[in-house]
Amino acid sequence: MRPTHFFKQNGTGYLFLAPWIIGILAFTLIPVFASLYISFSKYEMFGSPVWIGLDNYKEILTGDEQFAKSLGVTFKYVLLGVPLELAFALLIAMMLHKGIRGLRLYRAIYYVPSLFGGSVAISLLWRQLFGAQGLVNQFLAMFGIQGISWIATPETALYTIILLKVWQFGSPMIIFLAGLQQIPNDLYESASIDGAGRWAKFAKVTIPLLTPIIFFNMIMQIISAFQAFTPAYVISGGSGGPLNSTLFYTLYLYQKGFVSFQMGYASALAWILLIIIAAFTTLAFLTSKKWVHYEK
Repeated sequence: MRPTHFFKQNGTGYLFLAPWIIGILAFTLIPVFASLYISFSKYEMFGSPVWIGLDNYKEILTGDEQFAKSLGVTFKYVLLGVPLELAFALLIAMMLHKGIRGLRLYRAIYYVPSLFGGSVAISLLWRQLFGAQGLVNQFLAMFGIQGISWIATPETALYTIILLKVWQFGSPMIIFLAGLQQIPNDLYESASIDGAGRWAKFAKVTIPLLTPIIFFNMIMQIISAFQAFTPAYVISGGSGGPLNSTLFYTLYLYQKGFVSFQMGYASALAWILLIIIAAFTTLAFLTSKKWVHYEK
């Protein structure tokens, strides 16, 4: 087929596709490959990148204590925050599934934290709540308990951010609720006839049929948790303190890229994060064959 004839037949279609093609090239593919190239170079923004091969990666993996620290903080945040958030979301979804009056209103109210949970405003609010003179300590003072500055104490600072993560349960809760509504009542009635109690019906009927939903929510929340940045940045003032207890991986990446202007080093950190997320996702898919049940 001649090129002129091809464009006569398909030109209109490609014209409509042009904005999408330009957008994905300009804002996705070109930046991704540029970042990959920069990760193998020494680049400080105010000059040209200088190719140094694997030096950035060697430095990160063998001689960077902050990298190991930030990775440990992030793993702790993911491994604690995601299961707690999913468990809380499932609990609220099951409560709403009982057919209470005003379900739509409650569903909207519970979803609101997901809309604002990762915002700067909520992070500032969280900082005020858990500060030395915050609402939490004022509540404890009513019972004669002297509270501490939860966000300024290394042992508790990270847990306040994990609590913020759990508070953003609205999105997985909505998906759990949709999944619960798809489970046939016949199965619960059959289980009741067989003498199954509430716990048995939950363990033998609800959970197995919800495993695809649990799996989906888990993947989405793991990816989201690894990319968490705003809460740690706002609550710690961008330092990752106290004593690096809230030094998230993304915050350390930001410090290297936009505080120290080591863009090559920061790009290498970003690609390592991508590999870590891909490894977790792949592991989840491999293990899903053993515990996720799909209807045939």
